[in-house]
Amino acid sequence: MTGQSLITAVVVGVAVGTVGRVVACRGRGMPLWLPPAAGVAAAVLATVLSWTADPDQAGPTLLEIGLQLVSALAAVTTVAVTAGPSRAAARWQRSGRGR
Repeated sequence: MTGQSLITAVVVGVAVGTVGRVVACRGRGMPLWLPPAAGVAAAVLATVLSWTADPDQAGPTLLEIGLQLVSALAAVTTVAVTAGPSRAAARWQRSGRGR
């Protein structure tokens, strides 16, 4: 695992997380940093898993970048679906009883 692999993982994770935030998480009450953080964490995990499978690789391979993309997409999608206020909490706030 090289520094270039880790930088690639961070770039892929931030890019996927930012696009996911703009596309899927608009209007949801979740922190701005959450989707990119999930994307970076998943992409770095994919890099570590790729490195454990082949520790002699010199830099990021096409397979490693593909694995980073897929794992970052899965993490950002999971965050977009599960994070934010629940429907019951939103209904409670709209009713005026939550204040």
